[in-house]
Amino acid sequence: MTDTRLAVTLRDVKKSFPLSDGRELDVLDIEDLALPAGSCTIITGRSGAGKTTLLNLVAGVAIPTAGTVVVAGTDLLALTEARRDRFRAQHVGYVFQTFNLVSALSALENVMLAMMFAGRVPRPAQRPRARELLARLGLGSRLAHKPAQLSRGEQQRVAIARALANDPPVVLADEPCASLDAATAREVMAAFLAACREDGKTSVIVSHDEAAIGAGDRAVDLVAINRAPDRRPVDGR
Repeated sequence: MTDTRLAVTLRDVKKSFPLSDGRELDVLDIEDLALPAGSCTIITGRSGAGKTTLLNLVAGVAIPTAGTVVVAGTDLLALTEARRDRFRAQHVGYVFQTFNLVSALSALENVMLAMMFAGRVPRPAQRPRARELLARLGLGSRLAHKPAQLSRGEQQRVAIARALANDPPVVLADEPCASLDAATAREVMAAFLAACREDGKTSVIVSHDEAAIGAGDRAVDLVAINRAPDRRPVDGR
């Protein structure tokens, strides 16, 4: 029976990538990782430890070589690729380091686009929700601005609003403030954590920032829990 108090559960999860010589590179081997609903977990670990791979497994972007990944009560391996894509759009928000905003769209339109794709928020409610999220993140006066007209910190706030747009129970963030200056990073991270906590989200954040680590409910050193024998850096994984 699924424990509804747990938002994310990984059991005996292994992830390997093929090498050009035919061998396999073992990147992740995690016996047990369980994240309570509504918690904020900071994932730390050196470059190449598999942090981004871990987030991609939770998002259903990648599937494990072995083991089970359960998110919001759903076994991701039991879904087809198309159903995983749909599940991710509706139940998992993802904040990237590089923003990934559509340059031709305004801040408001970028947030609405996420809702249009997922179909979780009724169409009449999409624009008001986008406005409300951007206002909460301090961008109420920047709704019509396109990404090139926004600072890097403002662009990341738009990306955060987009990740929250479909009211997902789980929100992932991969070094969301790495490309920002220290002061802006603190402001953006504080706004992100406040929004997640206000809405009861389960957040999983990859970060090396000491302030972020201290603000989370707990920090998990991926190297410490990863049993993979070879964790050399491979393409930033």
